[in-house]
Amino acid sequence: MALFVKICGLSTEATVRAAKQAGADCIGLVFFPKSPRNVSLDQGARLAAIAREHPALVVAALTVDADMALIDAIMERVSPDLLQLHGRETPDRVREIRAHTGVQVMKALGIRDAADLDAIAPYRDVADRILLDAKPPKGADLPGGNGVAFDWSLLESLDLDRRFMLSGGLKPATVATALAATGLNEVDVSSGVETAPGVKDPGLIAEFVGAARRNSLEGKQP
Repeated sequence: MALFVKICGLSTEATVRAAKQAGADCIGLVFFPKSPRNVSLDQGARLAAIAREHPALVVAALTVDADMALIDAIMERVSPDLLQLHGRETPDRVREIRAHTGVQVMKALGIRDAADLDAIAPYRDVADRILLDAKPPKGADLPGGNGVAFDWSLLESLDLDRRFMLSGGLKPATVATALAATGLNEVDVSSGVETAPGVKDPGLIAEFVGAARRNSLEGKQP
């Protein structure tokens, strides 16, 4: 199974190029004003253009309970390959956005305890991918990117296929453990490769991608 590494919350040309050079498969651009990783449509268009210098690099656009006007603007200006819905979007809303835009949609779901796993089933048939992220701490302003992990052993009872991606508190030092514990081969990192909220570090990006590749199912093939 091929490894898929997503670096989310990029906001500068230098870090997009760092992700490309490190061998990331996907970059995430955040369109959510409350986030320290938020980019404007103009910024997003420039960063997506840089990413597309490498045709295999997937461009994802992250929104949080966005209305269709914003989604249409992102599609027109940025033309992402993937929309990441990180709010309270219902399965019907996911289906609507997917049909309206014609691009793949990934739905993020927050996990803290076993009861949260019940939310997965309704999205299996409507989302192209499901991102399993740590549920934000109480009082947090952001639905993701909070630098916390959930108990990965909760996933042991689930039938997780290629469409699932793991996020939440991942770092260069923990991604190997996460891959081994979950059996997943898709990972998403944001705050784990930052020196401050929203400030990505090219060295940490390279360390994360390298650690993931060395310890993935793909990397362990004889």
